[in-house]
Amino acid sequence: MDSVAELIAEVLADLGVGHAFGVVGSGNFQITNGLRTRGVGFVAARHEGGAASMADGYARLSGRPAVLSVHQGCGLTNAITGIGEAAKSRTPLIVLAADTAGSAVRSNFRIDQDALAVSVGAVAERVHSAASAVADVTRAYRTAVEGRRTVVLSLPLDVQAQPAPPYQRLSDPAQPEPLPSVPPFPVRPAQEAVAALAALLASAQRPVFVAGRGARSAGLEISSLAARSGALLATSAVANGLFRHDEFDLGISGGFSTPLTADLIEGADLIVGWGCALNMWTMRHGSLIGEDAVVVQVDDDHSALGAHRPISLGVLGDCAATARDVSEALPTTKPGYRTSTVSQKLAQSRWWNDTPTPDLSSDTRIDPRVLSAALDDLLPTERMVSIDSGNFMGYPAAYLRVPDEKGFCFTQAFQSVGLGLASGLGAALAQPSRLAVVATGDGGFLMGISELETAVRLGIPLVVVIYDDAAYGAEVHHFGPDADLGAVTFPDTDLAAMATGFGAKGVTVRSLDDLAEVKDWLSTPQGVLVIDAKIADDGGAWWLAEAFRGH
Repeated sequence: MDSVAELIAEVLADLGVGHAFGVVGSGNFQITNGLRTRGVGFVAARHEGGAASMADGYARLSGRPAVLSVHQGCGLTNAITGIGEAAKSRTPLIVLAADTAGSAVRSNFRIDQDALAVSVGAVAERVHSAASAVADVTRAYRTAVEGRRTVVLSLPLDVQAQPAPPYQRLSDPAQPEPLPSVPPFPVRPAQEAVAALAALLASAQRPVFVAGRGARSAGLEISSLAARSGALLATSAVANGLFRHDEFDLGISGGFSTPLTADLIEGADLIVGWGCALNMWTMRHGSLIGEDAVVVQVDDDHSALGAHRPISLGVLGDCAATARDVSEALPTTKPGYRTSTVSQKLAQSRWWNDTPTPDLSSDTRIDPRVLSAALDDLLPTERMVSIDSGNFMGYPAAYLRVPDEKGFCFTQAFQSVGLGLASGLGAALAQPSRLAVVATGDGGFLMGISELETAVRLGIPLVVVIYDDAAYGAEVHHFGPDADLGAVTFPDTDLAAMATGFGAKGVTVRSLDDLAEVKDWLSTPQGVLVIDAKIADDGGAWWLAEAFRGH
């Protein structure tokens, strides 16, 4: 290793980072090549914003930290929306951001990178010198992985160019390991908290568990406790699929809930949030919490407890460890909410696919619910669904069922339109054995269309479903027909032809009959299929009314 840039790449590869994504410029050329030569996979995106979302999607579904590599200044600012989404989602992501030299006070690239990172919720770190480089990089890695944070690691050009000091790989028997490589043990809850939660479960008649992002690795433990305590199981949107094979899975709690599952959650006398914020989206502004329901929250972050609503009990602890301890503390197993009547109802209408709705299809446009239900039947069971933001997003979230929590990527923490295609690409690389499906609106698709070339270039099978209403639908329905909507409505555009120009297969769908081409493609998936689905006006999606209520 001749330089600190190569040393940084060596340390990250040694620590075990997953895939890297980025757009290469002069400031990050050497470090990116350093990662590539050390076996870290790299995808060259067409825009730093796309690269950031790819890294976010990969880290969410792979179980390994991803790397984003960007040029100093403008490279970082181009990526900042994707970095903000990752940071707000607590995605373990390391951003390698080249930075101007300390003496380059007049550089056009000079910005306050640390302040920019902190402003969107990321952690700002920096490689300060050749002597501290190993410790600086290791600290950033541990913060990302053990703290579940997005870390922007600034790499000044003058420091990158310094000669690298000697370094021994962690696998070298002579390596003294100055920083422990073993992660800390999970946070165990206090005995008093375990006893209090066990007592509440023992007395509850209709408990409901709602698991969120922080519980995605604790599904088995929470399921076991639910069976012992008689609790029904639900998730926030980002943890969709966690309990998919459980008889008493309610699916997503919140705006995407079916009428039946919403009623069951509203009927709970005890709601326990596991690694879940219980925010306005998951609890429909609190309307899913019964008047007399007791609310408990379990989280390993003290600041998360009670952050969005009053709670009766806050348990500070790792979700899996807490579930195990509470299960052992329960005196007996009880049926609770898990009755034969509830089981029968769920078997009949657990999903929106089984819930009758009016068909709004016309001669030229297809009802988005009809489209989504048909796609759910056509697509293989082993799928990975990534969803962009927009008025449409409830349809794929509610209708396209996924096999487990590793089959769903939902980038909504920043509520930014246009991240879906790129995050879906990253997620696809994390789950290569599953068919990747990206659901997006026409606005979001056009915002991120540059990465369609990346998808075609990668050559992986990918389905892109565009819910095309020729508008920014959320704004159309929010402001209503009496407003001047000229700024948020557009002429009908042939998006299938655009996709064909990028090298994908484009299909326009206006009715169920048009899905025949989709069925043919799915028989032997190859390359990228873009479905331009011309959807009927839904008058404002059911979830959208919930989202805007009270705003």
